[in-house]
Amino acid sequence: MAKIIHMMVRVLDEQRSLDFYAKAFGLEPAERLGFDGFTLIYLRNAENDMELELTVNHDRAAPYTHGDGYGHMAVAVDDLEREHTRMSALGFPVTPVKEFAPGGTLLARFFFVTDPDGYKTEVLQRHGRYR
Repeated sequence: MAKIIHMMVRVLDEQRSLDFYAKAFGLEPAERLGFDGFTLIYLRNAENDMELELTVNHDRAAPYTHGDGYGHMAVAVDDLEREHTRMSALGFPVTPVKEFAPGGTLLARFFFVTDPDGYKTEVLQRHGRYR
């Protein structure tokens, strides 16, 4: 059986990304591996076994493009409104809170927040399958 251990994103400014993920999700470096030409930084918090891997290419000066394939990471929180207010107050770009209730049954309440490199994270209220 496979176990998901990390998701990787390429970032332009290491410190800006570390600050964002620490403030937004409480993710802190678990390990930092420096190599010729690039650095890998693995972020986690006590809530997770899965890590977010930040890849910093040392010679990169231009922002990364994301193409036309939409993808995102998702996190579950206890108090969606509080997190939305907190992230808004930090100046992070957040979308309005939305509800997804096909057929009148609430499946999810969520918003998206965008990191400094344009990656979106879906923030979901803990509910149903989103625990």
